[in-house]
Amino acid sequence: MLLKSMRRYSMVGLVVVALILAIIYTLYAWQGQHPYQPGIKLLPKKIPPISTDIKYYGRWDNKDRQEYVSYWGGAYFKTAFTGQHVKLRLGEKAALYASIDGGPDMPYHDVDGLVNLTPQPLAPGKHTLRVAGGSEWTTIHFQGLVLDPGARSVEPTVSSDMIEFIGDSITAGFSDSRNDLSSYAWLTGEKLGAEHVQIATSGICLSSTAPSCAGMDTQFFKLQTLQYPDSPLWDAKRYTPDAVVINLGTNDYNHGQSADAFELSYLVFIANLRLRYPNTAIYAMRTFSGYMELPTRAAVYLLNAAGDHNVFYVDTTGWLTPGSSDFTDAIHPSDSGQSKAATFLAFLLQHRHAGEI
Repeated sequence: MLLKSMRRYSMVGLVVVALILAIIYTLYAWQGQHPYQPGIKLLPKKIPPISTDIKYYGRWDNKDRQEYVSYWGGAYFKTAFTGQHVKLRLGEKAALYASIDGGPDMPYHDVDGLVNLTPQPLAPGKHTLRVAGGSEWTTIHFQGLVLDPGARSVEPTVSSDMIEFIGDSITAGFSDSRNDLSSYAWLTGEKLGAEHVQIATSGICLSSTAPSCAGMDTQFFKLQTLQYPDSPLWDAKRYTPDAVVINLGTNDYNHGQSADAFELSYLVFIANLRLRYPNTAIYAMRTFSGYMELPTRAAVYLLNAAGDHNVFYVDTTGWLTPGSSDFTDAIHPSDSGQSKAATFLAFLLQHRHAGEI
């Protein structure tokens, strides 16, 4: 009897031990497959170029939804975001400027890959961002933004007014400290609180018939600059400016173009602009050095006489002083000269009236 009881208890003990060993094994196996994590790490928030919270100005190639590419200097985008950090993802090297919360345009030269725009954390909350191409020689291969985990992009506040500037090296800020961002064109747009586009490149003439000179009368209607001889045409329906400002003629003069041929080219160019921008005010500037002044004025007067009263001649006489600190050489305005020209032009655009300004 006692022996049977002992055997029964021994069997129970063996079963209990086996169960304990099974439980211990199961726990160790589970821990091996699921190591302890003190907390789940959230991934950074990625904002693609196609986000509707990003607004683009200038000429951008948006065929690739993963990478938008800017052409012509001064192209930029605006957005807003939450969080304390923002990074820029680039597909190729670029020279650009970034402004956060309306602050200074900080330079980033020859950067690519993931570019940290906030090495020092921002205050918590909503922030604004503008990123601009630094010069006519650079393109931005924009692949999107990277924000803090849990952060989000926000639609930015933008102006309903847009000005498009057409010109050569002067409008591109060729000899100035920040190139396109130092140009009277960029500065005028900023003074007026308007969005702005610069279609300008060094060495270009107005007229394609000028000796040994490419003409803006054809290049303007393309997506890319002279660096891209096979550039596709630009889709003019992508944006319609409220005003167009033309500053061309310096290179036509220096390449020996005749006044009559220049005047004809100006007439044809504005006629082609008018086909694309039927209600846009067009301003033809006297070049700062006075080159091709008479045929520029004559072209505007002929258009006015033909019934287009939304074309204006801008007389820049006296704006800048040749041989002074207004210029870096005989042709190109200095930073201070560009600023002076922007002050005059912004005033006139703000108070424009019919006829000569």
